[in-house]
Amino acid sequence: MREKTLSQQILSASDGSIFFRNDFPQYHPESVGRTLSGLVEEGLLVRIASGIYLKPKQSKYGAIMPSIDQIVRAIAERDKAQVLPSGVTALNALGLSTQVPMTHSFLTTGSARTLYLGDQKVILKRAVPRNFAYSTQLIPLLVQALKSLGEQNIDEEILSRMRELIKQGKEVRALAEDVAMMPAWMQRIVKPMLNE
Repeated sequence: MREKTLSQQILSASDGSIFFRNDFPQYHPESVGRTLSGLVEEGLLVRIASGIYLKPKQSKYGAIMPSIDQIVRAIAERDKAQVLPSGVTALNALGLSTQVPMTHSFLTTGSARTLYLGDQKVILKRAVPRNFAYSTQLIPLLVQALKSLGEQNIDEEILSRMRELIKQGKEVRALAEDVAMMPAWMQRIVKPMLNE
């Protein structure tokens, strides 16, 4: 009887919901595992990584999977942690690279973990709180992107895209405060853009 109510609980959640195997502490772990596996076999849930399941949104073409970013944010929300794209993932998020990464990397205040979502590898790396101390969304992403590129690889095309991003930033004071917290070499590049 209990298992049925667990199934109903899962199936009554909205499409696009992400579940973790340990989301149901009131049930025995084996019972939860059996229920989730059964729903996957029936095609009602998709197992997206070890212990992580999705109730997909359906379209006439089949299940619609959430983006890697949405999955990572759901994990972070559940862990009450913050996440921040890093490396090529940050460059992509800002439109500074068109290279499609096979490995997506994120910094997190939560647990470090590696996930395999289909053929994509997702690395969550535990990082110091300083990476999350910014008040704007743009500057911490920019810090990660520039760190990934390295000072010597910043060309005119990247500078031009950065100017566009800075111009779009509405919170001028917050941007200036955040830029003041960037590493010195990044400040030299970004600060002049605030007054253009």
